[in-house]
Amino acid sequence: MELKHMRIAIRRSLFAVLPLLSGCTHLFFQPSGNIFSDPASAGFSYEVIQFRSDDGTELTGMFFPPVGAPLGTIIHFHGNAQNMTSHFPYSSWLAREGFNVFIFDYRGYGASQGKPGLDGAVRDGIAALKQVRRIPGVDAERIAVFGQSLGGAIAVAAIAESDLPQPKALILEGAFYSYKSVGSAILRRRWWSWPFSWIPWIGVTGRHSPAKNIAGITCPKLFIHSKKDPVVPFKQGKSLYAAAPGPKEFWTVPSGHTDAFYAQREAYAPRLVVFLKAVFAAASSPR
Repeated sequence: MELKHMRIAIRRSLFAVLPLLSGCTHLFFQPSGNIFSDPASAGFSYEVIQFRSDDGTELTGMFFPPVGAPLGTIIHFHGNAQNMTSHFPYSSWLAREGFNVFIFDYRGYGASQGKPGLDGAVRDGIAALKQVRRIPGVDAERIAVFGQSLGGAIAVAAIAESDLPQPKALILEGAFYSYKSVGSAILRRRWWSWPFSWIPWIGVTGRHSPAKNIAGITCPKLFIHSKKDPVVPFKQGKSLYAAAPGPKEFWTVPSGHTDAFYAQREAYAPRLVVFLKAVFAAASSPR
């Protein structure tokens, strides 16, 4: 590599890692206010739901009613980029399988107000767990949570740090072990950022760590991760799985990041439906 290009690469890496020295987690959040897709154009009926976080921040969600009587309700915590108008296809298909689906935007995403950030996102996640119980047709005893990538970390924190009853199941796809470890792992992927891979260990917050919070979640858990995940290393998902108490299971996907129910839906969607039906059936069984 030419010296000029080397300097450019190092300069870029410095711009990426220097904010971590101040404990900044904003680099994990990449929101957009754009509308990427309208669910109606894909044939979905839905309702826009506005609600508030506990500090008064106005949030927006979408509720997809099921075909027929609801088998249960899925709350979708989406990933770190764009907003729910690009993420709803990962979960809205479950409405056609008989489940209510609720997806929402964290503060600073889409039409939700406020500035994005970790503490606020966790508060918003707790608010969503409360809000979904107020929606007509939702049985509070038949709720499952689906978190993807960063949304998995926020979902784990919201469940563990709230005083609400735990959901009947937690599904985590492409989730990571901790903010510190995933930040370090990503920096180790390129030679020009590898020398800075130690910075997240001292610069990134340990608050709301999935590794700590997962230990307190005792409902059935499903972990899904690609061995060739280009965003969150496979080891991150396995480490989080190892830290979790049972009951739990792990599905290994061949490729992609959070692609199991999108690009690879034909292979994995039927398995998820079976998993959810079994979880809700067990919840309804007399004890």
